[in-house]
Amino acid sequence: MAVKSATGPQIGGVGLIVLCFLASAALRVTESGAAIAEEIGAMASGDPEVAGAATVDGAPDALLSAIRDRETQLAAEERRMTDRAQTLSVAEAKLAEQLAAFEAARRQLEETLAQADAAAENDISRMTTVYENMKPAEAARIMERMDVSFAAGLMARMRPEIAAQVLAGMEADAAYAVTLTIASRNAAVPTE
Repeated sequence: MAVKSATGPQIGGVGLIVLCFLASAALRVTESGAAIAEEIGAMASGDPEVAGAATVDGAPDALLSAIRDRETQLAAEERRMTDRAQTLSVAEAKLAEQLAAFEAARRQLEETLAQADAAAENDISRMTTVYENMKPAEAARIMERMDVSFAAGLMARMRPEIAAQVLAGMEADAAYAVTLTIASRNAAVPTE
């Protein structure tokens, strides 16, 4: 996992190892590098006498303090990143849950709309059958009073020979309006 400091670029595991090697080389090149290396080795082994003997001047202590401070900063940054990752995981889980609920609601709505469309289609089919079974003159008299769009919808579903008889029984203006509505329904549909 890569570690990113608040002020610097992101350092990966390989970068951290390279940084340690470079720091080790720099320590060995300097005069007190051997003493610092001995102090770090003594601290790692837990031998306080060797660690105390290695700190003759203040430079190794300052370096060790800087290393410890940086280690503390990295640990704090790691905790912050872990907390953020947990927060993101919780948010992702909530989002996934909400998306699943949305999808279920969408499917339910589609089913409800399909049922409503089927019911409306059944009702219109039933009414078309009723008007087809009426005497054409009676159907014409009723259709003249209907909204032109609704009358045109019913007339378009009727068998052509019955629709012709009903149109013949309607007043000329009403028959013209119904005919024009039926003929213009698909005028805006692209032909290509």
